Amino acid sequence: MAVLVAQCQHSIIFDSYLMNTLISLLTELSDSYVRAFRHTCTLAAVKLLSSLVAVSLSLSVGIEHSHKLYRAQKTKTRRRRSPLKQESIQRKITELREKRAEVETMMDVVFKGIFLKRYRDVLPEIRSLCMEELGVWMKLYSSAFLNDSYLKYMGWMMHDKVPDVRLKCVLGLQALYGDPPLLPKLDLFTSRFKDRMISMTLDKDNEVAVQTMKLLLLVSKTSDGALSAEDRRQLLRFVYSSQRPLAAAAGELLFARLLNTEAPAADTEINDEEARERQASARLRALLHFHQESELHSHVVYLVDSLWDSGGALLKDWPTLTSTLLQEPSSGGPGLTRAEQALLVEILVASVRQASEGPALAGRSGAKKVTSAREKKSQLDDCTKLTDHLLVVLPELLTKFSGSCDTVASLMKIPQYFLPEGPEADNTQAASRLMAEMGAALDRPAGPAGPALLEAAARTFLSLCVGEASWCSVARTARHSMVGRWVDHLTALLGDSLQAESPRFSADEEKTADILATLKKLSAFHNCHDLLEWNLFGLLSPLLSAESGEGGAPPEVLLEVLQCLSYCMLWSLSSGTLNSRETAESQRLQLRLFCERSNRCLSHPDHGVQQQAFVGVCDVLTAHARQRQVWDPSSFGPLLYTPGPKLQRALVAFVCARVFVGPDCGGRSADSEAERLEELHRRRNLLAAFCKLIVHGVLEMSTAAEVFMYYMKCNDDFGDIIKETMNRTRQMDKLGSAHTLVLCLQQLFLRLKREQGSGGEAHPEVQSFASIKELARRFALTFGELVKFRECIVVVHRNGIEFVFQEFSQTPDAPTPPYLSYLTILGEFSSKLLKPDKKIVFSYLQKHTGGLAIDLREECWQPLACYRASLLAAAGGEDAVSHVSSDGGAHPPGRSPSSKQKREVFLENKAPCPFSPIDSEVSKGQRSSFSPSHRDADPSSSSVRAEPPARRLDFEGSVQSAGEDTVDVEL
Repeated sequence: MAVLVAQCQHSIIFDSYLMNTLISLLTELSDSYVRAFRHTCTLAAVKLLSSLVAVSLSLSVGIEHSHKLYRAQKTKTRRRRSPLKQESIQRKITELREKRAEVETMMDVVFKGIFLKRYRDVLPEIRSLCMEELGVWMKLYSSAFLNDSYLKYMGWMMHDKVPDVRLKCVLGLQALYGDPPLLPKLDLFTSRFKDRMISMTLDKDNEVAVQTMKLLLLVSKTSDGALSAEDRRQLLRFVYSSQRPLAAAAGELLFARLLNTEAPAADTEINDEEARERQASARLRALLHFHQESELHSHVVYLVDSLWDSGGALLKDWPTLTSTLLQEPSSGGPGLTRAEQALLVEILVASVRQASEGPALAGRSGAKKVTSAREKKSQLDDCTKLTDHLLVVLPELLTKFSGSCDTVASLMKIPQYFLPEGPEADNTQAASRLMAEMGAALDRPAGPAGPALLEAAARTFLSLCVGEASWCSVARTARHSMVGRWVDHLTALLGDSLQAESPRFSADEEKTADILATLKKLSAFHNCHDLLEWNLFGLLSPLLSAESGEGGAPPEVLLEVLQCLSYCMLWSLSSGTLNSRETAESQRLQLRLFCERSNRCLSHPDHGVQQQAFVGVCDVLTAHARQRQVWDPSSFGPLLYTPGPKLQRALVAFVCARVFVGPDCGGRSADSEAERLEELHRRRNLLAAFCKLIVHGVLEMSTAAEVFMYYMKCNDDFGDIIKETMNRTRQMDKLGSAHTLVLCLQQLFLRLKREQGSGGEAHPEVQSFASIKELARRFALTFGELVKFRECIVVVHRNGIEFVFQEFSQTPDAPTPPYLSYLTILGEFSSKLLKPDKKIVFSYLQKHTGGLAIDLREECWQPLACYRASLLAAAGGEDAVSHVSSDGGAHPPGRSPSSKQKREVFLENKAPCPFSPIDSEVSKGQRSSFSPSHRDADPSSSSVRAEPPARRLDFEGSVQSAGEDTVDVEL
């Protein structure tokens, strides 16, 4: 369309035929009910209007040029002036104006006849197309289109329900607000639709929200009074958004409006370096003030990530950051408060992490996943700069903030991001100072080191000890000296606190606090470092021998001892190959000793000790199972250790008592939502640790039955863990997993029967019959491919039938089996049986009901009737009555007895004896009929004998009928 108009713009489009005909055609077809016609013609029409806009602009340029020529002619003297030329120019101007007026008339016809109808079309693609072209017209031909009459359509369509239409409106407005000459015409639109633009930052479509934030950034830059203080406060909250592009756009607005401020003028003249430092210090104070006022998020890393693209130069100015922290209040101004200093330390650590690792943050999406070569080079340069500066300055910061444990913990994270290949890597003197300050911070007698400080120190030493840099040897020497000092001190304390003749813990409160502090340090470092050379297992294991009552160690001491011993065992099991049998026997002895003493701690009155003992045993046994799988065959293999039945029962009891608690597995009511989620997270970790033992084969698969029975009751909290355990056990052993599901259902059923027989109050662990039936249905749904799990389903039915009818003898006092209602639960698995298997299971059911007087009309036999009906639900093509009657009788012609035996291979191998159908005489001359007289012949036809002769369908379609004892059962 653009080419057509460009080729005809001088003469043909003004002949009153081509354009009139084309516009009429497009107008008619754009109203068509056929979507393809409507879409195509609307596209052609708006492109035609865009081409006419280009023609009108060229005509305007020609008119302006002609005016210049006319004015030039008028300025000439009378002798040089040419009246004919003036008249010619005037006629040309008149002609161009007429042509422009005609083009504008065409544009008006297209706009009113097509655009005004199609901009609200039911098809979102057409609406999006119209808004996109409207933005182009306003940008190119602002004199005609950039007014409130046309801008209102843009504002209205920002409420469209389709994100793409809203996005096209926002992109069109960005082009308008980015052109300064057009801003005066947008004042009324800004005041009218400002609230809508601000609300679109919360759009469900991320791209629309990001582009709207960029639009508001343009509005804020071009007009100071367009956004109020409350509007800016609302927009700046998005620096903590989970979407990084939106947060980065909000960070750009924050940097432009608040942080890009000028420093106060100094009384005396200062050089450029001092001016730059003052400017950076003023911006840092503004940033601290903003974060303290927002009170929306406690993590500074998200704020730093949002400002990284726009204010990266400020955040990467580590000399200014450290000098501001080291500045004393008397040296230059009032200084920073303690809260501001702690916050500035967090900003420093976050900027170091951002420069080293990039914008990969947990909980924030939308960051670039591929880093370019230029970005990698910039990241390497930043790491080099921060390493060179902070390796020297960090000891001073640790010394200044030694009184604040949290601040020191944050500062200790910085060496984890140092670059070992930097120029300062060979500066062993600075590294020695840093190690000395870190060791002094851990051994400072002002107070016990917190968990955050110990974890940060352990991880920092781990990162500094790994590698071949010069500081690595310094770090390893410092770590060895520090741990050795702690072990010697703990040995002396325990030697005075444990009596040799009896393992009784006797220590006063001060000595107990000293022991506890040293244990925490060793546990934190043993979590990251291999400390087996100090034999902490032999040093700490006597503490578990002390009685838990009088004379035993306090619970907080036992908690740290159990954690440290579990780390010892984990490092021992993962240390590598075993070089001799003595080493393997010593390792197994330690494993047995740890499990036995942890088993005793499972009955400790303190819940924290119980939980730590449970987690330690689960982790160590899982690591032992992993050790048996990955050991090197060329070396001496590990000796097998199997937990005893007592320990297994204790682990199962702990899971049932500490994980599946409360009426709906919700546990105790927490004071707040955060506490409830923390408690749920703790219980999920306990259940996951126990399920790992089952998956790795440490515990018998049957112990999973205690977990599977809570699949429906606690599905919201633990359903994913239980389902994954079910899938893993099924991959290990399909039949064993099926037996476990059966055992789970049978245990729940037996508990329900005992509860009903006792007549007491309902126990919280006892589930109702309906919930057990629903649980069976959910179990059946886990069997996806029927052919793959064919044998498992048959095993479920076989075990269920044996559970109901085995060892049952019918008497007048007990006419039905006591567990007959279990067949209703078992019927939930019938839909997973294939047709041949249904017949086999039904035959197996007939075998176990042999010799029983069954009347399906009685209420007590309804579970059996329902179960039989579920097995016969898909007996395709065969007479269901023959199945209900019996599986005995003569074989039909053309079928050998062995053909049925091949189909019964699953149950022939499992059953204690093969099926033996009862022989009966078959009347060869009698033919059965389905007449009403035949059905009503015997009024006692609903009473079924144990194994009546069957009626079978032969290959010609005839029915072989039995003798007089044949009965019909109506289902």
